[in-house]
Amino acid sequence: MASATIGRMKSMRVLSALTALAMMGTLCCHVSAQQGVASIISEDVFNQFLKHRKDDACPAKGFYTYSAFIAAAKSFPDFGNNGDLETSKRELAAFFGQTAQETTGGWATAPDGPYAWGYCFKEENSADRYHGRGPIQLAGDYNYKAAGDALGYDLINNPELVVTDATVSFKTAVWFWMTPQSPKPSCHDVILGRWSPSDTDTA
Repeated sequence: MASATIGRMKSMRVLSALTALAMMGTLCCHVSAQQGVASIISEDVFNQFLKHRKDDACPAKGFYTYSAFIAAAKSFPDFGNNGDLETSKRELAAFFGQTAQETTGGWATAPDGPYAWGYCFKEENSADRYHGRGPIQLAGDYNYKAAGDALGYDLINNPELVVTDATVSFKTAVWFWMTPQSPKPSCHDVILGRWSPSDTDTA
């Protein structure tokens, strides 16, 4: 698929997520971003975003749970919890937009549309030991090593942990989201406006 098409798909998914969060914000205007991710992403919202993740057609059926997501998020206090409420909602919407695209099982005529099937897959179909796994599709031995070191797991010798433990799986996704990999900034910093592209980046 052409990169421009993929970019449009990601943008549409993020826009849908942002719209849902904006609508929720009108009902929960008293919520402070400093109360944590669970105050913004309720279990109902999580299920709305990922409404087909338990479908029989999804290889990851039943794997990605709300409780695992919240447990993972608590390991990263700044994730979805910096700045004002709108900034936090924007970050969480972008995170779900990205990870849902990485794990989508949707197709052009899928029920509820092709963008409603995020978290349908948990790993690539590949013989590579360090193939893409989890919501962010962590890939490459260097990423497994770095994530494992940061999170306290031996992912080099046990990469399958990313697809057998849902909390670990979500932790690798949030770790990747929060961690800059020079010369690339972290997604977190981009969302918070802490990074600006250089002339080389925009050339």
